Amino acid sequence: MAMNRLGWTRVQGAYAWRQLLNTGVVIPNGSDFPVEPVNPLISFHSAITRQDRNGWPAGGWFPAERMTRQEALLSMTLWPAYAAFMEDVSGSLAPGKYADFVVLDQDIMSVAEDRILHTSVLMTVLGGQVVYERR
Repeated sequence: MAMNRLGWTRVQGAYAWRQLLNTGVVIPNGSDFPVEPVNPLISFHSAITRQDRNGWPAGGWFPAERMTRQEALLSMTLWPAYAAFMEDVSGSLAPGKYADFVVLDQDIMSVAEDRILHTSVLMTVLGGQVVYERR
C-alpha cells in the first residue's frame, strides 16, 4: 500500500525503523486502528520481521529496517510512555508505577518468528487488578 501511495523514492524513508534507531531516537509504536487490527502481537511481529500476518513479503519489506525484539518491545511499552511524558508511572514494571501488563502463553522474546502470532493472552492486569483471565 505504501509503495502505491508514496512511490519508490519516498517509500525509502517510510517505516525506516533501523535508520531512525541508529540516530538514537525512540520509536513509540501503536496501531492505525481502525485501518489495521489493534492486536499488539501483529505489530511486534511486523516490527521484527517486516512482514504482515500472512508472512508477506517473503524475507520482509525493506528487511534492513527491522527492529530487534528488545527494540520492538520497548516501542510498545516504555517508549510510548516516554513520548507521553509518563515514563515515571508507566511503560515498565517497577515500584510506584501502574501495574499494567499481560501474561502470555509463550515467550515472544525467544519463540520462533513464525510462532509469535500464535501467542495467546492468558491474563491482563491494569492498575494491579486482573481485568481479564482466560479460562
